[in-house]
This record gives sequence, C-alpha cells and structure tokens, in this order.
Amino acid sequence: MDKSCIGFLVKAKKAAQAAGAPGKIEPSRPNAHDFEYKEDRFKYYDSFLGSGKFAGQEGLWKQEMPIWAMNYTGRVLALGFSEEFLKKALMQVDEDVPLRGPAEYADGDYLYKCSYEGSMKWFSGREEIFHKGKLVYECIFNGGEVLD
Repeated sequence: MDKSCIGFLVKAKKAAQAAGAPGKIEPSRPNAHDFEYKEDRFKYYDSFLGSGKFAGQEGLWKQEMPIWAMNYTGRVLALGFSEEFLKKALMQVDEDVPLRGPAEYADGDYLYKCSYEGSMKWFSGREEIFHKGKLVYECIFNGGEVLD
C-alpha cells in the first residue's frame, strides 16, 4: 500500500469507531455496528457483531476497488474492562503500520499491548488490555492486501 492509502486508513480509523459514533451508519446486517469514512477516492468500512464478545471486519477501497481488509475477533475476559480506554488506545494507531493501536499504551490502571507479525500486505496479531495487572480483554486480528 502506498503512503496515501496508509494516511487515509489512519484518518479513517480515528474518525470511525475509535472516535465514538461520528462515522456510524445504518447497519448492513441485523444488529451489526457499522462505521464508514469516505474521502476523495477512498472508502473505509468497519462492521462488527456483538460487544462483550465480538467479530468484525475492516475494509479499504480505492476508486471503488477493495484493496485491503482485516478480520478481528475479541472478548472481554473480566471485570475492569473499559471501552473508553480501548478507544483511547485505538486513537493512538501506529502511522507506520495502522492495524490496531500502538505497541503499548498506558493510562492510570490500564495497559494496552498490541503485537503483530508481517506487514500491511499480510499480517496476524493480538491485542490485550490489562487492568491493575490482570488481563481483562483480548482480540486477535489478521488480514492484508486483497487486490492482486
């Protein structure tokens, strides 16, 4: 992916679900949560099912052609999880490889960790949130380029 695609993806992730509801759109499936961000020739969609246990997919289109996608699934494991903290962590998306949040982000009693293998072309990874040292959330993700 070129720099314009990556720059757009960072903006889209910050403007869509991580920011709250600004990009929320009519769901494409019953009881889904769908978010959209468009700018010039780019479109970004994020659609997921569930909340405490969830599964979803993000996609990026350039000139109406899908070029990149990421699947993710996660769950809340224990009391102490904070959706607001997760959103703060996701707003820190790494501009070099904008998959989820940064490698590490801390705020008060919370610690977010994200690791991955690969590159934007083909990757798999995991994110975790700890509250007072206890694992309270986990999410796995994978994806890559989808245009030959």
